[in-house]
Amino acid sequence: MDIDAWVWWLVAAVGLGIPLVITAMPELGMLSVGAVAGAVTAGLGFGVTAQVVVFAAVSVALIAVVRPIAARHSAQRPQHASGVDALRGRQAVVLERVDGDGGRIKLAGEVWSARALDAARAFEPGEQVDVVEIDGATAVVM
Repeated sequence: MDIDAWVWWLVAAVGLGIPLVITAMPELGMLSVGAVAGAVTAGLGFGVTAQVVVFAAVSVALIAVVRPIAARHSAQRPQHASGVDALRGRQAVVLERVDGDGGRIKLAGEVWSARALDAARAFEPGEQVDVVEIDGATAVVM
């Protein structure tokens, strides 16, 4: 039984795709796509040399173009702050007088203890303040 060359290329594509899933190495996926391109070339009736050249060209092109883009995207971390980091820079409303010793504010729908960044400054109820940082369970405001 003689198997066509394009079938061998598809077997190679699957053979490269299985380790891709197991190891999560995207380069193997790019080589697998190159093997599919080799199978298409074989299916169109081109010779072994053309098949290997197409496989190599597609694989190298994908690795050269896609890999740097993927690396750039994986290096960028989302700029979404969460937890107390998300509260910095937000505005709050003073509920009880806030000075260097303490007070109460309403921040993000919750009541927080607060103190003024400048100990000489005091904020009266109803004033808008900016949260500079969170120190433990106390918002430092200005």
